[in-house]
Amino acid sequence: MKCLVAGHVVRDIIRKGGKTLERLGGGAYHSALALSKFCDVEILTSFADLPEEWVNQLESIGKLRVVPSDSTTTYELTYLDGNTRRLKLLDRASPLEELPPKRYDVVLLNPVASEISPDVVTLARERFSLVAADLQGFIRLPDPGPVSYTPVDGSVFRGLSILHSDAVEFSYLRNFSPADVEVLLISDGPREERAFLRGKEHSFRPLPRKVDESTGAGDVFLGSFTGFYLSCPFVQSLKRAVAFTALFLERRSADFAPDEVNELALEVEVKRV
Repeated sequence: MKCLVAGHVVRDIIRKGGKTLERLGGGAYHSALALSKFCDVEILTSFADLPEEWVNQLESIGKLRVVPSDSTTTYELTYLDGNTRRLKLLDRASPLEELPPKRYDVVLLNPVASEISPDVVTLARERFSLVAADLQGFIRLPDPGPVSYTPVDGSVFRGLSILHSDAVEFSYLRNFSPADVEVLLISDGPREERAFLRGKEHSFRPLPRKVDESTGAGDVFLGSFTGFYLSCPFVQSLKRAVAFTALFLERRSADFAPDEVNELALEVEVKRV
């Protein structure tokens, strides 16, 4: 099974607890990391320069398709606590204006700085049967400085298989109903979260975990849910994706056994609203 993940990989400068570290990040990286556990992944991205170790890390996940760029998308993330952060865009790579002329079983669009246009979303929806997307990069303005948002016309997402958003980002979506997509996932940090299957609402809670940062949680959740949804029913996919994400946050890695995910998923309760 072949999957394409599109979006900028990112140089993350993370400030927390008085310390600063640089790490490979971005929605495409985290979603591809999760999705690679389910299928052969290709990553369509753009950057100018990354440490060799980071490139090797990406190539261990899947095949890289790199659009040439003079810059690398760079974010500064300042954590106030494990779930609250200030986000600043420092630099941005080239946009992703086309999709490879290949057939994929899954296409996951996860931009972080408006690098994917609505036209590319339309193209993906027309060409591929299972298309997932994350709202975050479609509403972020690509201007350097503190991240700001702009409303987006949600009609471009109609007919997608899966759309993910956090609760704040979702308020920027206009002209959209949960029934416009097959699955809508709305994250809200450690609080109760919502998921819709063909417009029917369900609620669930993330598994409680003490972590000092939550970078990549929503992207891993989207990537793992998409992978599980290839072969599992909606509620089962939701429970397992919650468990998968909790393990990732604990270990900052996806190197855990499927049995660990399945066992932890038994602790997740999903309710029909």
